[in-house]
Amino acid sequence: MRIHLCLVSLGLAFAAALFAYAEPTPVELHGALSVSGSKIVDARDAPVQLKGMSLFWSQWGSKYYTRGAIAHTSEAWGATVVRIAMGVEMGGYLEHPEAEKARVREAVEVARELGIYAIIDWHDHHAHKHTREAAAFFAEMAALYKDTPNVIFEIYNEPLPEASWKQVRAYAVEVIAAIRGAGANNLVLVGSPHWSQDVNLAAAKPVTEYANVAYTLHFYAASHGASLRSKANAAMKKGIALFVSEWGTCHASGNGNFSPSASDAWVKWMDENGISWCNWSLFDKKETASALKPGASASGGWTDADLTESGAYVVGKLKGK
Repeated sequence: MRIHLCLVSLGLAFAAALFAYAEPTPVELHGALSVSGSKIVDARDAPVQLKGMSLFWSQWGSKYYTRGAIAHTSEAWGATVVRIAMGVEMGGYLEHPEAEKARVREAVEVARELGIYAIIDWHDHHAHKHTREAAAFFAEMAALYKDTPNVIFEIYNEPLPEASWKQVRAYAVEVIAAIRGAGANNLVLVGSPHWSQDVNLAAAKPVTEYANVAYTLHFYAASHGASLRSKANAAMKKGIALFVSEWGTCHASGNGNFSPSASDAWVKWMDENGISWCNWSLFDKKETASALKPGASASGGWTDADLTESGAYVVGKLKGK
């Protein structure tokens, strides 16, 4: 009996030692994020670069808003962030607010358990026409997550070309006021006109009313190249921080022209500048931008056979290849 108890004690001590030396999660390592000049930094003021996947529009892609799917991106692929693309129009939040909020909360909880970052994305092309609804939504989310260091608020997915920066900026100020009014100092991401490509306009007149604001840059590698990178470089030189919350390996339509070489140029640029990114998208729609082939399990556990060309490419980048 004495020998048995001794072995049990040794086993418990070994397990405790393993736990003590377990690798910290991304959130344990970096804590709450903030903006310092043209960089996003962690709680120790060190520049941080997150990499992960964007979920598809929630009203159509919710099959992958699961613990198994999100956990697979983190545990098997090495993702440190997930973007929760809450659809607003076309059967989304405006028509079914409670169902969409529930999806967001569940996905955030999964990210919290995994210790990765979660972007709550108001996935809308006309957000400045829904300012009241967006402000109310983000005030509620801010109250829930003001003390949650892994939550990031993306308040306007992709303003269309016809939206002016004046309109987008005014919207952003009002929505950020609602977030800060709820006591949340979480990082806020703001889009710019022309599908979040006119970061030069944001750099010329950034949001100065509130701190801890960065700006999203979106691109699709087969459609956007060196000229957009030059625009982004100029914007950063003016002092704003960028976060690539959506990018694709293909044509801007999301379909056709898979281009690993053009994608390589973008990934190299993001790495050189320490810019965080989320790839579009963790979904199985039959289109080039999808990471998964049609019918891939909603619970994760995917093999190489479940990945599209784009998915295999992005997983390689997440794994550092």
